[in-house]
Amino acid sequence: MLSYPELAEAEIIERIVEGDKSLYEIIVRRFNPFLYKIGRSYNYSHEDTQDLMQDTFIDAYKNLAHFKGGSTFKTWITRIMMNNCFHKKEKANFKNEVIQDIPDNSKPMFQHSNNDTYKIVESHEMRHIIEDALEKIPEDYRLVFLLREINELSVSETANLLNISEANVKVRLNRSKAMLRSTIEKSYTASELFEFNAKYCDAMTDRVMNIINKL
Repeated sequence: MLSYPELAEAEIIERIVEGDKSLYEIIVRRFNPFLYKIGRSYNYSHEDTQDLMQDTFIDAYKNLAHFKGGSTFKTWITRIMMNNCFHKKEKANFKNEVIQDIPDNSKPMFQHSNNDTYKIVESHEMRHIIEDALEKIPEDYRLVFLLREINELSVSETANLLNISEANVKVRLNRSKAMLRSTIEKSYTASELFEFNAKYCDAMTDRVMNIINKL
């Protein structure tokens, strides 16, 4: 496993573009959990999400020379993943849900009175319950919730990725929180909603790097 803590992201990308393929492992490991959450937010299965992640990492690698830093790399690779998710869904003849906005009345989603989170780590069943709850939220709201609450993108970054106004980001985030708050606020934090653990991270990294080393 590569580790270059002294290298900034921009330097890593520059060295990859110049031919140091091995450094792309750092990118894959860094964004594995992030892309996994995006795929699951589209209601793709674990296996389909991993396929979409692989496609996204390969697409990003092939186009890395075109990344000019106009946005953050995180936003750039998010857009690639979302495009791949959309096109897969489009091919399967899914239709986007039509959703109406409501006034913004946003407040923090999760408020904890204690730090007792070990039960979450141990309870796979409860994590499935939370994922099931998220799957019932319309996609437009689920995506806003994912990007803002779980992946911690800014309002402007989220608006740009989804091609909606910043006001609509706030509105949809508020609605998604309202849908989830009553069942999960007291026990769960946003980052615990989806997991992509070390076992899967290693396997995904190997998959991507094996392909890249043949390019």
